[in-house]
Amino acid sequence: MSKAVALREDYDAASMRGLARRSRHAAQSRRLLALAAIYDGATRGEAARLAGTDRQIVRDWVLRFNAQGPAGLIDRHGGGAARRIIPSVMEALAQRIEDGPIPSAHGVVRWRLRDLCAWLHEEHGVSLSVSWLSRIVRSENFRLLTPRPRHYAQNPDAQDIFKKIFLMPLPQSAPVTPEKISNCGGRMKQGSARKRS
Repeated sequence: MSKAVALREDYDAASMRGLARRSRHAAQSRRLLALAAIYDGATRGEAARLAGTDRQIVRDWVLRFNAQGPAGLIDRHGGGAARRIIPSVMEALAQRIEDGPIPSAHGVVRWRLRDLCAWLHEEHGVSLSVSWLSRIVRSENFRLLTPRPRHYAQNPDAQDIFKKIFLMPLPQSAPVTPEKISNCGGRMKQGSARKRS
């Protein structure tokens, strides 16, 4: 069995409890209290039971505390995945969207996401799915313009036949008077209990 790793000597149990009391991180407070118990003479197993973990995790806390002090007991998160498009490529994409396509050169009258995905792959070597590129484009405050749907066999000359043309004006409807509005009993106390007088 290996020897237990010693704690730093510049702290004691009282200072650890004071740090735990002032800490704004619950996990750090729990770890500081476990280490304070070790400073008081508790075994690593007792400190682990106090913190609700096992001895190996308490040993990891001791190593982090010895290396970085109380700040080493705060959980640090990685910050997520790196951006898939670097800023220079993002600027080129934004410029490409702003300029719009040239119909004779690009073969389209407006950029589709799949066209932009193909351009990113050819020019910059960035492979993105259409849905992921849609998320990126929307985060840059660009919106996709979708035209109104049109039937392929639509005839503009035949549209005049189906327009609604009224030769005579429609009669005006009579105004609604208060007598015609039925009272639904909203102002009456229906079924309410009253005191006998």
